[in-house]
Amino acid sequence: MSDQPSKLPQTEPRFSATFDKHTLSEIRRAAATGIYDIRGAGSKRKLPHFDDLLFLGASVSRYPLEGYREKCGTDVVLGTRFAKKPIHLKTPVTIAGMSFGSLSGPAKESLGRGATAAGTSTTTGDGGMTPEERGHSTTLVYQYLPSRYGMNPDDLRKADAIEVVVGQGAKPGGGGMLLGQKITARVAKMRCLPEGIDQRSSCRHPDWTGPDDLEIKIAELREITDWEKPIYVKIGATRPYFDVALAVKAGADVVVLDGMQGGTAATQEVFIEHVGIPILAAIRPAVQALQDMGMHRKVQLIVSGGIRNGADVAKALALGADAVAIGTAALVALGDNDPHLEEEYNKLGTTAGAYDDWHEGRDPAGITTQDAELMKRVDPIKAGHRLANYISVMTMEAQVIARACGKSHLHNLEPEDLVALTVEASAMAKVPLAGTTWIPGASQY
Repeated sequence: MSDQPSKLPQTEPRFSATFDKHTLSEIRRAAATGIYDIRGAGSKRKLPHFDDLLFLGASVSRYPLEGYREKCGTDVVLGTRFAKKPIHLKTPVTIAGMSFGSLSGPAKESLGRGATAAGTSTTTGDGGMTPEERGHSTTLVYQYLPSRYGMNPDDLRKADAIEVVVGQGAKPGGGGMLLGQKITARVAKMRCLPEGIDQRSSCRHPDWTGPDDLEIKIAELREITDWEKPIYVKIGATRPYFDVALAVKAGADVVVLDGMQGGTAATQEVFIEHVGIPILAAIRPAVQALQDMGMHRKVQLIVSGGIRNGADVAKALALGADAVAIGTAALVALGDNDPHLEEEYNKLGTTAGAYDDWHEGRDPAGITTQDAELMKRVDPIKAGHRLANYISVMTMEAQVIARACGKSHLHNLEPEDLVALTVEASAMAKVPLAGTTWIPGASQY
């Protein structure tokens, strides 16, 4: 026998799960610069999401619908509570608010064209209404934000609905940012800001401090628009039961609920990753609030935050939503983060699919920029057609699932059609863990 000690097998070096590569890099960056990181897009951590749910298709105990012979409705009417002119959409997939300033003019026009072709609505976002967006949007929702940037009564009257923004899923309780390089002469004029100077949107409305004031504000908006326009209230998902109940009490026709997977043009990364709750955890408490008030389906619920495909749409509706809104996915459909621009993304120190420095205004796709040359890369007609195709596919995918569950309309989907793959998803969505009848914590919210 050899007197030499045996060698231990070689293994790959392991990073700490707590202090992983990204965490170490962020510590070094913060130590070197003394500033927090700002970026766009949504949360990048893995969170419970719609992928943790599955549908129970029909077999013996349920009877499916034949796709080629039996209809499955997809339309939705929003604003039926008080508005004289509710909006009727062909699909429950809507476009979320993204501002002119954050997005280029051609990108905003593309969203309007695509939404119109698909028979749905798009939303202005912060910064006001552009003529191109209004001109190419059959149904346009006007966002009324704490900043009041670009707000004027004439545009309120031109809109088809008004969305009072209280919070956003990526940054509930926080305001937005728009760096000076994106505040061109046109953006500055629309927002009444100095050109080229960084700006930060307020985190709360300047003229009200609580739900009673919200009720007054909604009444003012109804008077300005002669009670014609549906009034939405948008909230970031944090305390959905109480926030939805108060929004309904204040007089909202529609509540928009945005989960933390929802994107943003620019805010602190610590906000994006550590404030708010996933949309999967927010829908059922929101629906419960509506049911407890006797207002489910009377006040419509739109949910957003990480909606990607028809399955996500169908699951959101099965949990009790009336419609969904897409933002990040819509930008990808227009052409953002496309691999054919990989070389240019590499020059910016990133890669297609991971580019999130939208606030810097150097987007090679020409979508999240105000650079005159980069904007020329967006063809609003082609980009709008791509977006319409995408929404059409999402709608058909949701129909396929609904028919498989024996439902003749997307709104006939229900929690009973779902099971969960994980204990966490089961507890959040209030549907049984697959293969069992167990719902963790089902006796309380």
